[in-house]
Amino acid sequence: MAEVAELVRAAADGDRAAWDRLVDRYNGLVWSVARSHRLSTADASDVVQTSWLRLVEHLDRLQDPERVGAWLATTARREALRALRHASRQIVTEELPEVAVEGQLDAGLLVRERDRALWQAFGGLSERCQALLRILVSDPPPSYDEVSAALDMPIGSIGPTRARCLERLRGLAEGEGVTATDRRDHHG
Repeated sequence: MAEVAELVRAAADGDRAAWDRLVDRYNGLVWSVARSHRLSTADASDVVQTSWLRLVEHLDRLQDPERVGAWLATTARREALRALRHASRQIVTEELPEVAVEGQLDAGLLVRERDRALWQAFGGLSERCQALLRILVSDPPPSYDEVSAALDMPIGSIGPTRARCLERLRGLAEGEGVTATDRRDHHG
């Protein structure tokens, strides 16, 4: 974490390369937090931009620069909640379009159908499970400290909650006709 603190200090001193490395390292996390609140792409983009702007404004005043990831996750969560409070329209979920197919089924169609069924199962999870799983798969993977800050969840409950959410997803996926064999067959 000393490396992260050094990047923060360098970025605060105007080092563009240090700033770019911070963005590369944490942008996936910030996006995951924004999207975990089911914001539209445009609103999530606004949350991401505002979160980075807030960091620019506070970069030289961070009390724990080595925890900048947790700071960004918390800021993104607060900005996403603010965006939800101020939204004057319905929150639209992204649905996969129905595909009309004539003739033979191809492998691509089977993969798309499996993916549709998995997203359908994912939609059956609680919002908290969806948020946790979205954040945990961000790239690069966030630390549990960052996940804790993003979701306002105790670090000790992240692993057990993750396990329960994945077990629930497995059950929902099987209800949609997706089996473990289906998942292995299409990976590679």
